[in-house]
Amino acid sequence: MTNRPQFYRFENGPKAPLPFNGEEYDQRLARLRALMAEHGMEVALFTSMHNIAYYSGFLYCSFGRPYGLVVTPKSAVVISAGIDAGQPWRRCHGDAITYTDWERDNFWRALREVSGEGVRLGYEEDHLTVALLAKLKRFLKPAALADIAAPAMTQRMVKSPAEIALIREGTRICDLGGEAIREAIRPGATEIEVTMAGRNAMEAEIARAFPDAEYRDTWVWFQSGLNTDGAHNPVTSRKLERGDILSLNCFPMISGYYTALERTLFVGECDPASRSYWEANVAVHELGLSLLKPGARCSEVTAELNACYEARDLLQYRSFGYGHSFGILSHYYGREAGLELREDIDTVLEPGMVISMEPMLTIPEGMAGAGGYREHDILVIGEDGAENITGFPFGPEHNII
Repeated sequence: MTNRPQFYRFENGPKAPLPFNGEEYDQRLARLRALMAEHGMEVALFTSMHNIAYYSGFLYCSFGRPYGLVVTPKSAVVISAGIDAGQPWRRCHGDAITYTDWERDNFWRALREVSGEGVRLGYEEDHLTVALLAKLKRFLKPAALADIAAPAMTQRMVKSPAEIALIREGTRICDLGGEAIREAIRPGATEIEVTMAGRNAMEAEIARAFPDAEYRDTWVWFQSGLNTDGAHNPVTSRKLERGDILSLNCFPMISGYYTALERTLFVGECDPASRSYWEANVAVHELGLSLLKPGARCSEVTAELNACYEARDLLQYRSFGYGHSFGILSHYYGREAGLELREDIDTVLEPGMVISMEPMLTIPEGMAGAGGYREHDILVIGEDGAENITGFPFGPEHNII
C-alpha cells in the first residue's frame, strides 16, 4: 500500500493577492505576539473563521472539518483540510500545512507538529467545543491553558486605516444595493425578486472594485408586512401590497468583511399610526448618531436612547441593542461583542473604532402600525467626532416608494 501521510505541505501555484498587504498582517501578528508575551503564552491556537482570517487572510469553509492557525514567536501556520488542496496556502499570509483524512485526528497531529507538546497555550475558549477541547488536551498536553479570544477581540475592535478603507467601500456598495432594491419595489413584486435585484447589483460592483478577491456570502434580507418583525427573518415569496411596511437589509461581503444598510420603507402610502412609530424610531436614530463620538461609553449611550423611547412610551417595543462593531463579521461567524451598544457593555469609544447605530421597534400584529421599524448607519470614530459613511437616506420623506 502507498505510504499515506498524516499531513503535508501543498504549495500549489503562486500566492494570491490578499485583502491587505503583508505589512498589515505582520503588524497584526506583532501585536498578537506582544499580547501572548504579556499573558505568558508560548503558542496561540485560533480555530474560528474570524480570527484565522484576521491574522492570516484565509477564510475557511469548514463543512464539518476543523481548521486552525498556530502562532508561535517566529511562525504563523494555517492548518487546513486536504479537500481544499492548495487554496489555503495561496490565500494565507505565511505558511500552511494540509492534513489528510486517512486517519482520524490528523488535524491535531498537524497542529502538534507546529506547536509542540507541553507549552503554555492560548486558545479560543468561546469557540472550541467540549469534544475538541478534550482532544486538544490529549494531543498537545499543554502545560497551561489561557483564553485568548477576549484579548484578541479587543485588538480587532480598533481598525487600521486599511481596514477602514475597505469598510468604506463596503458601505458604498451597500448604498448601491439599496438603490437597486428601491427600483425593484412595486405592488405584486415578491420579496425574493426584490432581494435578487439588490444582491446582484452588489456582487457585480464587488467584482468590479475588487478584481483579485474571492466572492462569496453577499446577501440581502428584504422583508415585508409581518415578516419585518425580526431583524434576521429570511426572505419569502410573499407579494408586496400597497401600504406594506418593508425592511431593506443589504450585506455585501468583501474578503470576510461585512457592512450593512438597513432601512424602513413603505409601498405607496404610510398610514398615520405607522408614520408615528416610524418618526419616533427616526428620532431615536438621529439622537444615537449624535451620541457616537470618542469618549462615549456604550452603556451610557444605550441609557440615553432607552430614555428617548421611554419618553414616548415605546421602550417595551425595543427589539435589541442599538449597534455593534464592524470588521471580520458575518451572520454565521465572528462578533466583537465587546463593542455593542447595550446596557451591559461599558467599552469607551475611541478613534479607529467602527460602529453602527441601528434602533428597532417591533409593534405586534393586531395593533395599528404593526411591523418592524429599523434604520442602520455605519460610523467611523475619529479624533474629534464620528463620520457617518452611510449615504442612503432614511425616514418618511424619502422612503415611501
